[in-house]
Amino acid sequence: MIKITSLVKTYANTKAVDRLDLEIPVGQLFGFLGPNGAGKTTTIKLMTGLLKPNEGSIEIDGIDVQKDPQRAKARMGYIPDRPFIYEKLTGAEYLQFIADLYGVEQQSAKDRARKFLDFFDLEASAHHLIGGYSHGMRQKLIISAALIHSPPVVIVDEPLIGLDPKGAKQVKRLFLELCNKGTTVFMSTHSLAIAEDMCDRIGIIQKGRIIADGSMEQLRERASHEGGGLEEIFLKLTGDASLEDLLPEL
Repeated sequence: MIKITSLVKTYANTKAVDRLDLEIPVGQLFGFLGPNGAGKTTTIKLMTGLLKPNEGSIEIDGIDVQKDPQRAKARMGYIPDRPFIYEKLTGAEYLQFIADLYGVEQQSAKDRARKFLDFFDLEASAHHLIGGYSHGMRQKLIISAALIHSPPVVIVDEPLIGLDPKGAKQVKRLFLELCNKGTTVFMSTHSLAIAEDMCDRIGIIQKGRIIADGSMEQLRERASHEGGGLEEIFLKLTGDASLEDLLPEL
């Protein structure tokens, strides 16, 4: 469903993404991890067509993002970590606006919007201006908008930022249900606990390259770390110093 081939993105003399190859099948929840500056955000911007690669290609559901960007973008839902949202619209108006952009039939759009607003406990605020929404309410609305056209691929960057425990649980449940129904979810996150809890498969990027890719069991084997959690595996594979090395002598 997602195919990345020999992807390269260079800024000045720095390769932010360096010959990245990745394939993610239908219905998989893929976690994308890496230290700050590893190339996660650049990769997502390339996947969503916000940046152009120097080399390589990206296909979404068999459609090349560079050769046919409009069709490719219609097949994906993108949930950024810092979304822009129109504060002078109501929640219901915003969802209808996004549905119109994707050409969703009006009644279908209204039905789907109603389901999302109900699922996220936003129905009472549906006709209030977004300018009065809390951060968590906005995040739920952005997620609803990204899914309003039933995309087969969802690309999400830090989905649980600003959500309370109930909201986080709702989003986790939603993504797992989507994957069970065949949607492919590509999720970048700094939360190792979330990745370990939710993801079918995890890829770790460092200096623009995938250094590990697999299930938790496969990552443990790769790190020679039997029984360890994702935090220990991540630190070992990325070569980060242990906490003890960072603490001064007392």
